[in-house]
Amino acid sequence: MNLESPKVKVEKSQEDIFNFLENIKNFESLMPENISKFELLSDDTFLFALSGMPEITLKKKEVIPPNKIVLGAAGGKIDFELVGNINKIDDASSEVQLEFSGDFNPMMAMMIKGPIKKFIETLATSIPKSI
Repeated sequence: MNLESPKVKVEKSQEDIFNFLENIKNFESLMPENISKFELLSDDTFLFALSGMPEITLKKKEVIPPNKIVLGAAGGKIDFELVGNINKIDDASSEVQLEFSGDFNPMMAMMIKGPIKKFIETLATSIPKSI
């Protein structure tokens, strides 16, 4: 299953956005209102839970300055990645798009597609307000 957020224009440089997203504690400010838990586990790993959903642990897997950050599932029963792509528009603005990919059985994919799409859209649209 592959999902993409809308591309979001941010009035910050590519480097500023990259530095913001690379610091995983900043993801707390991007979370939707229905977050019930956010906990830093290490410099590159955090755990979060949304109301009514199981806890998810994400770990920074790959960093390609200044245009890509890859977070992946750390443990748990499902394997997936969340990729942040940052494209420079000019020196003072950039475009950010989040991509979610995971290997799920068809029943699971059908159940989680809507909530995950909404979740990555919320993360992406929160970046301009939070940075």
